[in-house]
This record gives sequence, C-alpha cells and structure tokens, in this order.
Amino acid sequence: MNATALAARLLAERPRPRGVAGWRHAHWLAVGTVCLGAFLGQLDASVVALVYPALGRHFDAGFAAVEWVSLAYLLVLVALLAPIGWLSDLVGRKTMYIGGFAVFGLSSLGAGFAGGLGILVACRAVQAVGAAMMQANSVALVARGVPGHAMRRALGIQAAAQGLGLALGPSLGGLLVEHADWRWVFWVNVPIAVFGILAGWYLLPRTRDCRAPAVPKPRTPGARAPGARAPKARTGRARRPAPREARFDLPGMLLLTGSTTALLLALSAASGLPLPGWAVAVLLPAAGVLALALVRQERRAARPILAPGLVNTPGVRSGLVVALIGYLLLFCPLVIGPVLLTGAGAPVGRAGLLVTVLPAAFAVAATVGGALLPRGWSEVARCRAGALLAGLGLLLFALLPLSGPGPAVAAPLLLAGYGLGLLLPANNALVMRAIPAECSAVGGGMVNMARSLGTALGTALPVLGVHLAGAESGGRTVLLVLAGVAVAAVPLTRQAAVRR
Repeated sequence: MNATALAARLLAERPRPRGVAGWRHAHWLAVGTVCLGAFLGQLDASVVALVYPALGRHFDAGFAAVEWVSLAYLLVLVALLAPIGWLSDLVGRKTMYIGGFAVFGLSSLGAGFAGGLGILVACRAVQAVGAAMMQANSVALVARGVPGHAMRRALGIQAAAQGLGLALGPSLGGLLVEHADWRWVFWVNVPIAVFGILAGWYLLPRTRDCRAPAVPKPRTPGARAPGARAPKARTGRARRPAPREARFDLPGMLLLTGSTTALLLALSAASGLPLPGWAVAVLLPAAGVLALALVRQERRAARPILAPGLVNTPGVRSGLVVALIGYLLLFCPLVIGPVLLTGAGAPVGRAGLLVTVLPAAFAVAATVGGALLPRGWSEVARCRAGALLAGLGLLLFALLPLSGPGPAVAAPLLLAGYGLGLLLPANNALVMRAIPAECSAVGGGMVNMARSLGTALGTALPVLGVHLAGAESGGRTVLLVLAGVAVAAVPLTRQAAVRR
C-alpha cells in the first residue's frame, strides 16, 4: 500500500453504526457531539485568565509575558479558521472535527507538563490548531446532520453550550488554582477530548464519501463509449480552457497573521514584555504596513479570506466593528476582574465565582433574554439597549468599592453580561441579514475573526492598563474606557440600520 492510499484510508470517514443512523432522533446525538466541542472551546478560552498570577509566580515571569498563553492561542485561531474550513471541504468535516479533539487533548496534556513558559505558549498554539479544526466545522456539521425544521433549535442549543463553557471557565479555573494546581486547568480538557473523539466517531454522520470511484472498462482505440456522441469537427477557433478552481488565499492569511501579531506584540512590549526599547516604534508601523498590504491583497485575490466586497456591503462593516467591540467588552472584565478582586483580598476561588456572573448572564441573555424585552423590538433596538446596559454595568463595576468584595460586586457584572447577551446575537443577525445568502459561510467566518480579534484585544488591553497605572488604578481606568467604548457602539448600530 503506497503513501497516498494509506493516507486516504486513514482519512476516510466511517459511517455511523446502523442502530444509530436508523434512529429517527439520531440528529440530536450529532448536535450533542458538536455542543461538546463548542463547550470545550469556550471553557478553555475563559478558564486561562484565572491562572495568570499562578503562572507568573511559577515561571517567574511578568504579566505581559504570561498573557501570551492566551494571545498565542487567539492568534493561531484567527489565522487558521478560514484555511481549515477550506481544507475540510477536501478532507471531510467529520474527520477534521474528530482530529481537532485529538490535537486539543494531546496539546492540553503537554501544556500541563510544560517545564517553561515558552513551551507552554507553544502548546497553547497547538491547542488553537485543534480548536480551529472544531470551530471551523461546528456549524456545518449541524447544518449537514439536522433536518431543516430543527435547524434554529439546534443552533440555539449549540450557542447555549458555548455560553455554558464560557460561564463555567472562571469559577472552575479559580477552584482548580486554589485547591489543586494550575496544571489541572489544562489537564481537565483531556477526558473531555477523549469523550469527544468517541462521540464523533460513532454519532456524527459522514460528510464525505471516500469510497473509490468505479474504474471504467478499457476500450479499444478509436471506439466510442455506448451512448456517447460523435466528436464534432474541429474548427479554427481554439477551445477556451476550463476555469481553474480558485486556490486558498495563503498570502492573505499570512498578512492577517503578521499584522495582528505585530500589533499585539507592540501592546505587550508597551505592557512590560522584555523586548528592546525600539520594539514598539518598529512594531506599530509594521502592523500598519502589513494591514495595508492585506487590504491590497484581498482586493485582487480570487478567493479572499476577508472578502472586501462583503465588508463594503451596507451594514456589514459597522456590524463587524460592533462584534469586535462586543467581545472586547466580554473578555476584558474576565482578565481585569480577578486582578481587582484578589487585590482587594478575595481568594482566587471566590474571585472566579464572582466573575462567572458576567459570562453566565451573557449566556442566559443570549438564549432567553429577549423574553424580558417589550414585544416588537427590532434587532437594532436590542443592540442599542444591550450596548447601553453593558456600558452602565462596567461603569458601576469601575466605581464600586471593592474592600472585602461580596455578593454586591456581582450586580454590575450581571448587568454588563445581560447587556452583552442582548447586543451580540442581535448584531450578528444584522450582519448575516446584510450578507447575500450565497456568501453566508464567508460572512460567518468574518464574524468569527472579529470575535477572535476582540477577544485578543480584551486580553492585551488590561495588561497594558495594569502596567501603566498599577493594578487597582489601571484596572478601574480600563473599565471606564470600556464603558465609553460600549456607548460608542450605539451609533454604529444606527449606521448599520440606516445603510441597510
């Protein structure tokens, strides 16, 4: 067996057992498997913020260096979501999804055994490869395995699984750090990944038929196949060659990765990362030059990853900015909240439980929060209300005295989380409605990129504030700035409505 045949056999998707495939509710088993990956990805995104202090003490590293445990993960995720989605069409989405669990589990095991901060950051980058393999295929697997009448409900269940993972992360991380060790924050992913591999193997439907095509029978030279038409007489006009399939936009991916990496490195250098003094002066212009080159590349690429034509569609550009702002507002308090609460005397476990209120309220509002609003409210009205509530919650959290933090601290975080739970789903709906149906996959990928970039900035900016003004003063200043950014999102939603 040659290498090509061996690879095809290893990548071939196995059908589900007959007993599973024949059950009339089997599609919900597939949805549950996809929800497992959605839960794991969001759990890992929110759980790591609670281990920053422990990692800094263990590796004798500053806050700006430790934050790259998250930033490396997010950068790789942003870079690989689009190419892995493209590759999954060739290999098979079930195969890619199961492989994502395997990569995620093995890299989580290695992260727990990491003997240095650089090794841990490298393991997190590999983790992001596995997360991208799962995230790039989750919606497509639901769409492939669920009947049309159950699609909305299935996607809502998947969103609830993401919210549950996001909400559980801070409390679980705080408890593991306080009562076990920081390594268990990564090891806890391993049994979930093993279960995900088994569930995907037996419960996901096959997305690509890898059986070998039938080999045609040999024919004598000059003979025509039965039913074939006689060849037309040649003319002097040359035949037009068949159009070649558009290749993946590799230069665009590299420029996107380079520009975002340069920007985040510049922020980290300004936050105390041990780089030469001229690093910020070089990295910021480099990020700008790479961003301009990215815009030029995307305008001429046959299959661009950012699709300038869609970005310029009325309502899409402002909607993507609001998506970035929303996840900036969501993840920034998850980083800065534990710093403020532990600085005020709260144990790490209690700080994690208090911060959990924000993503928990976000998850509830994203699924059933609309029931508390007046009937007939448009998506734009929900965006405006959500942005204002999020800004008010962050403002109150910034001004609240934190001496002996108790349950009262949870009220502003509850308000901010509820507002974000109204803002982000409504904004995503506006963006997807403004995008033509045939471009929905590309549009969804751009929303995912905006979400990941907002998460990365939400990780980097708190570190910058703490470095420049100290833990308490810098943290409160960052929260005040975030409250202003939330208010600035209101006119962006109005612009999207008018332009559409």
